[in-house]
Amino acid sequence: MSSMSTSRDAATRQRLAGQSPVMILIVLVSTIGILVYSLFLLDPAHRGDMIPWLMVIAAESVLVFHALLAMWTILSGGQDPRSFAYHHTRDTLYGPSPEGDPRQWPLIVAGRRLTVDVFITVYGEDVDVIRRTAEAAIAIRGRHRTWILDDGRSDEVRDMAAQIGARYVRRLSSGGAKAGNVNHALTIAKGDCFAIFDADFVPDPAFLEETVPFMVDEQVAFVQTPQAYGNLHTTVARGAAYMQAVFYRFIQPGRNRFNAAFCVGTNVLFRREAIDDVGGICTDSKSEDVWTSLHLHERGWRSVFIPEVLAVGEAPETIEAYSKQQLRWATGGFEILLTHLPLASRKLTVDQRVQYFVTATFYLTGICPLLLILVPPLEIYFDLRPMNLSITVVTWFLYYAGFYLMQVLLAWYTLGSFRWETLTLATVSFPIYTKAFVNAFTGRDVGWQSTGTAKGHSPYNFVIPQILFFLFLALTSAVAVWRDVDNGVFTLATAWNVTNTVILGAFVWTAHREARALRRGPTAVPAPVPAPATRHAAEPRIVVARPPAAIAARVEPQREPAPPRRTRRKELVP
Repeated sequence: MSSMSTSRDAATRQRLAGQSPVMILIVLVSTIGILVYSLFLLDPAHRGDMIPWLMVIAAESVLVFHALLAMWTILSGGQDPRSFAYHHTRDTLYGPSPEGDPRQWPLIVAGRRLTVDVFITVYGEDVDVIRRTAEAAIAIRGRHRTWILDDGRSDEVRDMAAQIGARYVRRLSSGGAKAGNVNHALTIAKGDCFAIFDADFVPDPAFLEETVPFMVDEQVAFVQTPQAYGNLHTTVARGAAYMQAVFYRFIQPGRNRFNAAFCVGTNVLFRREAIDDVGGICTDSKSEDVWTSLHLHERGWRSVFIPEVLAVGEAPETIEAYSKQQLRWATGGFEILLTHLPLASRKLTVDQRVQYFVTATFYLTGICPLLLILVPPLEIYFDLRPMNLSITVVTWFLYYAGFYLMQVLLAWYTLGSFRWETLTLATVSFPIYTKAFVNAFTGRDVGWQSTGTAKGHSPYNFVIPQILFFLFLALTSAVAVWRDVDNGVFTLATAWNVTNTVILGAFVWTAHREARALRRGPTAVPAPVPAPATRHAAEPRIVVARPPAAIAARVEPQREPAPPRRTRRKELVP
């Protein structure tokens, strides 16, 4: 065991010993840029007309707040969560000399053998996708039991489970959705720990040997690993996947410092005792993973995040899948904000309150582009400016660049390049988040559908607001260019509006291409395969979706929601 893990441990210690000097410099300069830009906007001498100025202040205040908190969390990171006790436990995890099938090697922690269950949550995904995940789960090193939890009630899935040797559990209803599915399985599976994988996340054989040793600390409730995507062959999939590089490389590790890293719904190992202590996985919210993490932290449990890719899944490939996924997740996030204000929780530390408040307000950043898109037309049509006439285009750009270009540079450093797909989704997703806020405020249930089971409807059904905004901005750009030519001066409002038009146009063109491809029929694409466990969460293909308005300001993970719990009957096939 020791020889098998030496090189991986050395690489991990080198990565997590501290942030690189370049990264620290970028964060510090970004923070200075954020503060300078904020002072520029708030200076009464720079204020223009009240309506556009308030719109800019409202939007930028949200973005600046999240950017500053992101910088603070990043600078707090760099501490390796792997202690001496972890390394000692990992070196002796399989005993002195394991022999035979690695899948049957005993998992020994603090002198006691642990029983581990591996859950694969299923809800209508393609049987080949489920089989790929289940076979990889069975192949995980260390003695464990693999369970397929089928809320899709598919006989084909049941037969496949029997063929490959996985245990199968079926419920006759879908009460509680994914959370209810897991809670139901916990009435049958009685392991000391259990791991959860979505049906399309293929685990690495080293998953348990990388996560189980943390359980030597009896206060650790769960160990979370990154979500990673391997199907980056569409514009939507790439834009969605590259959104979260900053989050998984820097933000979640930074939250380890505050004991505030939270579960993201898949690729996670739980301690059964901790989940029993909070009454099971939370089923009362669309964000069951964050709510469960919140309850655990309020009860004094610890969480651990390790930036090692130990499972690879599939990003939403179509506009329909992306829109439905983001609507569910955003609705769940706003439910936390509206029903459980983290800042008021006396059971959390001050640092934890701040981190959970950032999580609860995260999706407000997705609505900010709506306000910023409307500012240039106010000047073009009504001569209303957010800044007074003494502010030149060059002056505005210098302050603006201090905020936004540094965010782009941070994303560039994280990903290795800048992704135009990320900027596009960041700008055009405001209709989704606005609808989500309305749903959460009114208590409307958005329903449940697994990300991998979108029905293949026309993308035009999901981009009507974006098309209307594109047509409006295109007309406005034409008017602005005509005005500037007539006046002999090219204005900032025209440049700003044309930029927004191009971005929305790129998204509409993406919808057009997707509609044409849908009419031609499905095209076979390579299936994602597990990445080696040595792959780090910063590398480009292992990031997850969420569209920010400012790239580093939007750094939260993806989650699967849960409708209200209902009673279910069960079918168990050993």
